Amino acid sequence: MSTSPIRNPFVDSLRGIAILLVLLLHFTLAFGLKNSPLGDVVPAEWLRAVLLNGNYGVTIFFVISGFLITGNTLDRWGQLSQLSLRTFYAQRFARLLPCLLLALAIIVPLGCLDIPFFNNSDANPPLPASYFVVAVGSILTFWHNLLMQSAGYFNYCLNVYWSLSVEMLFYILFPLACLLLRRQALVALLGLGLIAYAPYYRSLHADNEIFFMYGYQACFDAIALGCLAAMLLRHWQPGVRLAAWVRPIAGLLLAVVYLRGIGGNEVWGFSLIGLLTATLLVHAPRTVPGRWLDSRPLRGLRWMGLHSYELYLFHVIVLAVMRNVTDRDHLSYAARLPWLVLFISCACVLAWLVARYVGGPAQRTLLQWLRAGRPVLPAQQQTAGT
Repeated sequence: MSTSPIRNPFVDSLRGIAILLVLLLHFTLAFGLKNSPLGDVVPAEWLRAVLLNGNYGVTIFFVISGFLITGNTLDRWGQLSQLSLRTFYAQRFARLLPCLLLALAIIVPLGCLDIPFFNNSDANPPLPASYFVVAVGSILTFWHNLLMQSAGYFNYCLNVYWSLSVEMLFYILFPLACLLLRRQALVALLGLGLIAYAPYYRSLHADNEIFFMYGYQACFDAIALGCLAAMLLRHWQPGVRLAAWVRPIAGLLLAVVYLRGIGGNEVWGFSLIGLLTATLLVHAPRTVPGRWLDSRPLRGLRWMGLHSYELYLFHVIVLAVMRNVTDRDHLSYAARLPWLVLFISCACVLAWLVARYVGGPAQRTLLQWLRAGRPVLPAQQQTAGT
């Protein structure tokens, strides 16, 4: 597979699966699906395994992000040490900030009006509206996960933005590391160090999910695996026959590790998810895959992968509104699956509207301004948004 920035359907499908797992997790935590028709046909243990391990989906995102950022950098500049800080940062911030600012512009005013699930009532005791100054500041300066390590889960909507802090710090440090270390081998060695350290860090905090799932040190190994996968493809590419064998094996093992769950596997589970995702990326099809990837369900997953960043930012806003309409105790057995369908549908529509009318136009305008009139990247190029 080339690390070309042109969109790859396999990568988009994988990212679509990851965001769907996150959406299912958050809906299940809010409303539950055990007491639904789905719970009658799927054993409870299997249902829990599928629905409640969605944080592994975030790990998949991290691997894909590292893979795309590194691959795009190598394609554009040839060497990691030749990248332009100004161009790199302009692309990242133009992609991420407009949609994030819109999400915050929705959440914060509603929270200040003390509307449930938008306010800071998850904390015990609840935090005042003035705490939004600290919370929003932590999101915009990329240490929201650290704030949660001290404040705990304090705001239903803002809690999910911890992973953006991990991504953004990576986007800041990655080009600096490339320019300072100069040699790709040293960058790879740094990545290997992060991969080796992460399980040890998680072992120290295996009893606290805010640390073993949300900490920088707990997540950078997944990003590093993606970076190393992209570097590997610059020097070696698997043959078509080998890739055709490895993909299903890696995919099956990925499913097995996912279904084993996070509980009891806090130390090595995330490492295995990251390693298997990186393996899939290395052995992804080099050309447009066959008809199976163009089937209707997978076209839907590819669409979700294409809009994964907007879905990530705004699905929790949809959930907060729905939780103000009804709660788990008042949602009937027959209504749970339609409620899930409504949630995913509304999240997708909102994500499309944001991408179409806010994210895309704002990104193009900012890049044109930051580049002083130079041409912007073609619309079809792969982006590494969360």
